[in-house]
Amino acid sequence: MTQTDPRFHVPAPHARPGDTPDFSHIEVPPAGEAKRPEPTVAAHETRDLATGLVRVLDHNHQAVGEWDPKLDAEPLREGLKHMVLTRVYDDRMLKLQRQGKMSFYMKSTGEEAVAVAAAMALDKGDMVFPSYRQQGILFARGRDIVDMMCHCISNSRDNLKGRQLPVHYTWAEGNFFSISGNLTTQFPQAVGYAMACQYKGESQIAASWIGEGSTAEGDFHGALVLASTYKAPVILNVVNNQWAISTFQGIAGGQAETFALKGQGYGLATLRIDGNDFLAVYAATQWAAERARAGLGATVIESYTYRADAHSTSDDPSGYRPKGEEAKWPLGDPIERLKQHLIGLGEWDEERHAALEKELDELVIKSYKQAESFGTLHDGPLSPVESIFEDVYAEPDWRLRRQRQDLGV
Repeated sequence: MTQTDPRFHVPAPHARPGDTPDFSHIEVPPAGEAKRPEPTVAAHETRDLATGLVRVLDHNHQAVGEWDPKLDAEPLREGLKHMVLTRVYDDRMLKLQRQGKMSFYMKSTGEEAVAVAAAMALDKGDMVFPSYRQQGILFARGRDIVDMMCHCISNSRDNLKGRQLPVHYTWAEGNFFSISGNLTTQFPQAVGYAMACQYKGESQIAASWIGEGSTAEGDFHGALVLASTYKAPVILNVVNNQWAISTFQGIAGGQAETFALKGQGYGLATLRIDGNDFLAVYAATQWAAERARAGLGATVIESYTYRADAHSTSDDPSGYRPKGEEAKWPLGDPIERLKQHLIGLGEWDEERHAALEKELDELVIKSYKQAESFGTLHDGPLSPVESIFEDVYAEPDWRLRRQRQDLGV
């Protein structure tokens, strides 16, 4: 089909199942090339940052350029630990799901830096409205692993009382808003929350994450209109991991050059960053947070990354993308890149890394055994039946009271 062919056009990925993985169409600019403006810059002056790619770690794993946040070794080691824990946890939970010990799971393999680095750059008092691949935020904020597992197996300690799919966490004490299975709802919610903070004169800001496929939803555009109109102190993250559940990023992207560029149409500051570069994610989030706290409005950040595993345990990616494509991703593995950066600084080594992986694997195994002491998916105990009448109305009306009486609880 030629460019002028009038027939119906459907975008297609560069490679299909059975093809050799090919990312030759992706232009990766050198690390350190992007200029870092002051956070007070006018939104329209960030257009070049929406079409380029903010990168800090170069091919030798050294930090270069104006976006280098110049973190000390300790927070870098902390970030590495949170990312490794996220991957170890994901791998273990997938095995447990395959063994029938939970109904569903979603891994974040390859996207750990997107969540962990952003969480570490934000204040713990900032409210986050995540999607279902940001479990790294919970680890970075100190969420109890046993509680996370209890939710996933829906036992008596599940803080959601069996009302949500596994991985759809919530943690009010950690300012972690309930994950929604309905795509993109968290964007307007985050904007509204940020507007409320601004109205009350609070320094707290909000941040939210969606996948690139979700930008095709109406809530994406509604959120950007509100954020632009009211200069909401919010960070709107679009995680472009190349694939929605079975459609490649070109379906939602349309003819737009980048997803970050969509923010320019609403008069918002925009950044497109290397999502597999811990330092780039940290620096971009830090920049956007400073801008939001100064009353200068929202920032749209596109994290350019790759979903290295299936969309979920209900998905088989071999049906829509080439086998082994994740290994060819030109931006590498976020854990390996940060590890090599620390080694280059003389602040880490392979032996310590192996010991960390072993320690965290043992922690996850121990945590699951403890989680099962509160009940299992198949044998219970589960949340009490009467809990279905709770947590909706402050004062149950006569219908709920009657239903509860009819149930005998």
